[in-house]
Amino acid sequence: MPPSSPSPSSPSSSGASSRRRIAIGAGVVAAAALLGVVSYTATKPDARGRVESADAGSASASAQSPAAGESAGPGADVFPELAKLARREKGDPLSVGRADAPVVMVEYADFKCDYCGKFARDTEPALIAKYVEDGTLRIEWRNFPIFGKESEAAAHAAWAAGQQGRFWQFHTAAYAEGAKGKGFGPDRLTALARAAGVKDLDRFERDRGGEEAVAAVRADQEEGYGLGATSTPSFLVNGRPIAGAQPKETFTAAVEAAHAAAKADAAAKADAAAKAGAGAER
Repeated sequence: MPPSSPSPSSPSSSGASSRRRIAIGAGVVAAAALLGVVSYTATKPDARGRVESADAGSASASAQSPAAGESAGPGADVFPELAKLARREKGDPLSVGRADAPVVMVEYADFKCDYCGKFARDTEPALIAKYVEDGTLRIEWRNFPIFGKESEAAAHAAWAAGQQGRFWQFHTAAYAEGAKGKGFGPDRLTALARAAGVKDLDRFERDRGGEEAVAAVRADQEEGYGLGATSTPSFLVNGRPIAGAQPKETFTAAVEAAHAAAKADAAAKADAAAKAGAGAER
């Protein structure tokens, strides 16, 4: 088994504890700890191992990840307060898919993470082709650099590329096979921006070194810290935590279950509205 991902260190500034808190109850905090207690190496893409997950009623409980042919129930391990972390901002350059898509997958990842790269190359394109393009799924990226200075520099550069509408192209270039081995030094980041089609490289350099990039990446990091995430990649699918670059079938099952639940909820609301309207006419 490959070595474990290191845990990120908490923000060091004295004001960190007073920064924006995620509005989730104590029970959901326990459930969200799935993102903190599961190493991505324990859920490597070719494994169907059991993972330790915490739920509202117990500190931890063993749970089998959905595998090929298996389906997660619409309400399995879903926490509505976590679903509220989906920002759904129109025009967000670090997101792909409709802002009103019924399913949102929030992804916390690091450009120096091997399994993030594997997910980006092997699984994410299939999810985009199958679910984003038909309007079912939206993917929202969160920069969660945990491997030090180069991770942070890559996150700032990715954000800067996004300011010129080239985040996902930068994402593809940075996660290309063998890209990580070349490092993420200043010249390399510029080369990746050029490969991503960023037109104004002078602006790119200013943006990636600016305070706005630092603040944006820090906000994403603190969101991850608030969830207790300690490894990458980590995901939320309509409030359902998934830890690690799981097999594609795990994500497919989660998206399908979330979509079914969203459709059922919409139907229930429409039925309630119809009954309320009929009652008012009497």
